[in-house]
Amino acid sequence: MTFNPDADISNHRVRKSGRGAKVAGGAVGVGGIIALILALVTGGDFSQLLPMLGGSDTQEQAEPSGGTGLEKCQTGEDANTDDDCRLAGATLVLDSFWEQNVSGYSAPEMVIVEGSTSTPCGTASNAAGPFYCPSNQTVYIDPTFWQLMRDQFGASAGNLAQIYVLAHEWGHHVQYIKGVMRDHPNNGSGPDSNGVRTELQADCYAGAWVAHASEQKDDNGQTYMKAPTEAELVDALNAASAVGDDNIQKQSGGFVNPESWTHGSSEQRQRWFATGYQYGVGACNTFDVSGADL
Repeated sequence: MTFNPDADISNHRVRKSGRGAKVAGGAVGVGGIIALILALVTGGDFSQLLPMLGGSDTQEQAEPSGGTGLEKCQTGEDANTDDDCRLAGATLVLDSFWEQNVSGYSAPEMVIVEGSTSTPCGTASNAAGPFYCPSNQTVYIDPTFWQLMRDQFGASAGNLAQIYVLAHEWGHHVQYIKGVMRDHPNNGSGPDSNGVRTELQADCYAGAWVAHASEQKDDNGQTYMKAPTEAELVDALNAASAVGDDNIQKQSGGFVNPESWTHGSSEQRQRWFATGYQYGVGACNTFDVSGADL
């Protein structure tokens, strides 16, 4: 989605953290891909395997001294031209929407990861993939993950696809606030598992937000974003398909095994995103449908 160039995104709370990373030849090493596949399929953190698998060479990078490290992100034009600013601006639009739809809503923290950083839920990096950590109610994303999606999983990873991934993680924060994670704890993997239902609900929440993102306004009454185009929606659906468990299993050279699923198939992830987009938050109760209809 495109931001209105004059929209004010200066009051975002996003910060940067981590150690800079470089990868030989500008490509992700085999170790990084293995860790990424394991993380996306199982939901776990396998970044500790990187040294053994020949992963990226990390270099220390100083933390920003004062501020958030994202003082450059002031306007919608900044969000249109810079990945970091796009994420920063989108957090304001997400908060605006969820404040209207969840009683007692409180915003999560948001960290843009540079290379890697430690969290209460394990190491955050592009190999671990974007994730929400309930322990400190924080979303972690390394923007270089978009290139992994393009190179390894066939995603176009355009602007709306990037924002969809962020909105999905924001959906997990909404679930935390609403007690979904407490009421439907992890009960293992499989096509009918709580994990799959939780992930598909987050996809649905992302779709509901996208449908109304262009209605959210900054403090000056300017809408943050323009309505999504058909091409942008196709891009978001492409991203949802790329991170389906079945597609990841195929791309990793294995066979499709629904009993190991933790996030849902490509078709399911696209369908629940579309459900949220068409029918809103109220249609996102994935725990009320039978396994056959999931």
